Amino acid sequence: MSHRCCDSGSSPGIGDKDDTAGSRSLRRLRARGTRGKPAQGTRQNRPVPLSAAPPAAASPGLGHSRARLVPVLEPLRAPGIAACPEQPGGTGREKRSGESVPPSSQQRHHDRSRLFPAMRDAEAQEGNRDEPSLLRHRLVPSDRRQGRDRGQPLPPPSQGTGHTGEAGPRNSPEPPRSPQRDPSGRSEPRAGAQPSAARDLQLLSFQPRTLYQYRYTLDVQLHHTSTPSPWGARLQAETLIHLHRLWRDRGGEELLQVQIHDLKAQHQPEEERSQNNAEGSPVEIALSPEAQAELQQPVFISWNSGKVKAFYGNEAENILISNLKRGIISLFQLQPHAGTTVEEDASGSCQVTYTVSNHSITKTKDLLSCSKPKSGFTSINKIFGVEWRPSSRSQYVVKDNLLQSVLAEESHEVAPALRSRSGIKISSRQRLQLVSPAMPGPAEVSGQSLKDVLASMEARPQPLGMASLPFRRVCTHCPSLRAFLKAFDRQKVQTDTSKVATTWQFQRFIQMFRSAKKRDVLQLLRRAPEETRPFLVEAAVATQSVASLAALSDFLDFSKEPKSLLETFLYAAAFSPRPSGELLHLVLDKLDGKQLAPEIWETGIVAVGSLVGKLCQQNLCGLHVVERGVETILRGLRGAEEEPEVVIYLLALGNARLPETIPALLDHAEDGPTAVTAAATAALQRFPAAHISSKVKRAMRRIFHQKRKIYDKTCRLAAAEILLDNHPLPMDVINILLATSEMETEMATFLLLKVQNSLRDHHHHHLAKKVMKEIMGDPRINNYNFFSKVGISSSFSGPLTVTQDLTSTFGLDLLFLEGGFLRKSVSDFSLLSQGQQLRAAQVTFEAQGMESMMGENLSEGEEEPELMAGMSATFFDVQLRPIIFFQGYTDLMAKVLLSSGGPTSVVKGNLLLMDHHQVIPLQSGLQVTVKLQGGLGLDISADMDVSIWEQELKTSVNARGSLAMDFQTELDSPFLQATLRSQTEVETSIHFDTKLRFSSSPVLMCLQLREEQVPYREVFTVSQSAGSQSSTARKGRRGTVPGREFALHQTNSKVCNLLLTAEKE
Repeated sequence: MSHRCCDSGSSPGIGDKDDTAGSRSLRRLRARGTRGKPAQGTRQNRPVPLSAAPPAAASPGLGHSRARLVPVLEPLRAPGIAACPEQPGGTGREKRSGESVPPSSQQRHHDRSRLFPAMRDAEAQEGNRDEPSLLRHRLVPSDRRQGRDRGQPLPPPSQGTGHTGEAGPRNSPEPPRSPQRDPSGRSEPRAGAQPSAARDLQLLSFQPRTLYQYRYTLDVQLHHTSTPSPWGARLQAETLIHLHRLWRDRGGEELLQVQIHDLKAQHQPEEERSQNNAEGSPVEIALSPEAQAELQQPVFISWNSGKVKAFYGNEAENILISNLKRGIISLFQLQPHAGTTVEEDASGSCQVTYTVSNHSITKTKDLLSCSKPKSGFTSINKIFGVEWRPSSRSQYVVKDNLLQSVLAEESHEVAPALRSRSGIKISSRQRLQLVSPAMPGPAEVSGQSLKDVLASMEARPQPLGMASLPFRRVCTHCPSLRAFLKAFDRQKVQTDTSKVATTWQFQRFIQMFRSAKKRDVLQLLRRAPEETRPFLVEAAVATQSVASLAALSDFLDFSKEPKSLLETFLYAAAFSPRPSGELLHLVLDKLDGKQLAPEIWETGIVAVGSLVGKLCQQNLCGLHVVERGVETILRGLRGAEEEPEVVIYLLALGNARLPETIPALLDHAEDGPTAVTAAATAALQRFPAAHISSKVKRAMRRIFHQKRKIYDKTCRLAAAEILLDNHPLPMDVINILLATSEMETEMATFLLLKVQNSLRDHHHHHLAKKVMKEIMGDPRINNYNFFSKVGISSSFSGPLTVTQDLTSTFGLDLLFLEGGFLRKSVSDFSLLSQGQQLRAAQVTFEAQGMESMMGENLSEGEEEPELMAGMSATFFDVQLRPIIFFQGYTDLMAKVLLSSGGPTSVVKGNLLLMDHHQVIPLQSGLQVTVKLQGGLGLDISADMDVSIWEQELKTSVNARGSLAMDFQTELDSPFLQATLRSQTEVETSIHFDTKLRFSSSPVLMCLQLREEQVPYREVFTVSQSAGSQSSTARKGRRGTVPGREFALHQTNSKVCNLLLTAEKE
């Protein structure tokens, strides 16, 4: 039952007893206060506060009364609450902010005698308990609260956007501020928060000589998100928590002792679920006497009204048990008012947001904002990383200044970015419930300071951090390199990189090398047969441990070792998913000052560029070794005299993609010969749109429109692509389209198809789409005159595979000469996932100087190029060194007459694509470790067959590969260790063939892209270990995806049918 406070009939008036003018003024003020919408929980006709009444509108009696009331009530007002006198026949209650306080002169003395004891109780952190159904507020003198003199008039009440729990003037709303802490530890409130009366709770405290008992329960579950799979693992624990106050200073800081009693833990064995496909009875976990003794050792916290200031305990304690206690202590970390702040608990230092309603406090923690000691690593490209979606929410109940209960829930969903179906979900639930009634407890400890109290204790507790300590599990069944060496003669190393068994073996060697010593790695490299050494070198580079790199440094001799082994080492370094500065240092040392074969030197320079770029993506550009690598490339570029050398350095800059190297690329693009211009523009194409500035675009316009000199058609097309792919201007698109009317037929056809290709539906991500749609709406451009070219050049792009997590695309560009001979072909396989695009593979065939052989005339001003055919490749955004098939007419004749017909190996080896290690500390103090390792075995070969007699050209690219992905999540606790594991393996083979017959007119061309059947297998495993008991459960599935041939476009299908039919006849 509530009573109306300060009714007009509850006092004879304000000022003199029969002051009718004052009563009329008060009624006018009350009527004026009803114009706005009333606050929730207040009456419609409430009076406005005295501080808000205009002095000029008040009667003399009202002003006289107000002057006398202010010095009395000002020190009594709590933040956002005005004191209210008792009603006749009812109990007094706290008045909400926004209501006036017009007591009579007889009541004022009674009010002060009633409220001043409440002030003394507030210093002891006990509020007025006359009405337990209302939120209580600590009464703080106004001069302490806002620094005012007690005789100063009261400010207007808080409107919900000001300081938490304070009533102060608000001339204009302040802009939002980042969460801050004032000296008292309170966080800044959020803009638009609730009024303080509905938001704040009284300060929290524990009473002396009182033992508080809380019942604590913990429930942690892990399970696979895919089916069919074993259910997962579950841990449950229950204990009593004893808490009592040891000491308190005048500022309210308390030293609390927290102790665990009678902890019981149980888990759910997987076999119990497997038999009935339902939850069986849990099995109790037997705790060792040592663990029980450590669990019962008390810990101490410095605590001030919900804020854990410091944590003390035994630093020699078992890490898992110490972390469990941190998880319990974290439940006592709260604040009794709304706002956003940064707190430290078992999860680390995290941003949290509080909301308050009645007796309930809700805390939402942003786990993505948590900062903790750095541990773990991940791949640079997010496509090969792990997706992590966490959430955390805690509900507190506080009554009578005492924490009654806590319910904390958090969940984590982790999955490989490439395959979310293989994900794992972790959920944790903590509950803390006060066991009533409280019992008598030990007396407080005397001491002048917290330091003195701690020093006087027998246990001598040391200060510890609140964040959980990282725990490293000791693997008892992991492969050991030393054990492998003992049985080396009986061991067999797989070398067929296209088989998944080889890829799994590659990952096992990485695990062995990470825990091995230098002498063991070096011994294995020296004892291994020559045919297996490339495999072992790749595994040692992927490991990147100090021991493995030191062993490689001693083993590799760039003046003696076979070129193939050295090239294997350099490419393995270039493809590293997360290279270290030590790896770059090793590569630079091996290249520095040595007379190397041209192939090794070229491979080394492009590898340095790749390493520099990846280190800068890890924000390690400031390392001395990175600066040394950049200087090596730039110094070599400045001193290069031969055209092939300049091209290699430009390719290295393309791998590095450093914005500061763009001016050097522009200089070579505009002023260099054809091969140099082509390499420079190709490097510029690899930069993101943010770095394609107006200066770059101006240079590309000059190249495309040939303002300074005549450029090769491939260079002009590359410049046009840069303009079209990077936030194109309408002017550039229009000028490019108009220029096609003056181009040769094949070049114009190719460029127009590029423009049309950007308008296709599957190119929704293309930056030029919107601009081009507007331009193509103009009939002066979109007409038959522009798009009626009849060349055979083509540009095609389309999706290959679309899944929930990944889109793979295939693109093919073919540029022909006017006589029908192939000038350049580019086949591209790209991956789009997690908002990123990765060029998985791009193979380019290029032939130049064929015009003279075909009897064609060169364009005016164009230099006659040397007869040459070659290939370049890019894999996983790493440009490899170019491969020359033949150079010059004599070389061509030798290759045609003496060719063995064997394909040329482009890349062959094992790559570590995915390498992720992440530690997730749960708020409960338990630790989750997420690991992802993905290896790729790759064997790509290419071949070009030129038949002068039959006037045919055939090219083929064969890619065979195997992918093995191992994803696991480990749970570590003092009672249970559980591991959930998902293993996926795939073998695939893709063939891309081109057949060109130029004996007829027009030239006939057939393109074939086919994929053989793809076998795959998935295995899900759950392993648990509790005490001396352990169990393992597995489920899996396997299947085969049928082979298929991709239909590129209708015209190609007709020509292929014609050529293949004629070949069979």
